[in-house]
Amino acid sequence: MKAGIHPNYTDISATCSCGNVIATRSTIGKDISIDVCSECHPFYTGKQKVLDVGGRIDRFKQRFGTFGTK
Repeated sequence: MKAGIHPNYTDISATCSCGNVIATRSTIGKDISIDVCSECHPFYTGKQKVLDVGGRIDRFKQRFGTFGTK
């Protein structure tokens, strides 16, 4: 490895808007704030909603569900 061309990684803390603090390493060198993390994101918490507005999934299955089944 060449000397002097690689970035210096330092320990920082990433603070989420929900209050969760994550300790990580970065080349930025200062603490950062983030909008969402794995503690508050709906996908990871299981609170994600699948909206079927107007029965779009059922209409798709009616139109295209028979293709490919023989």
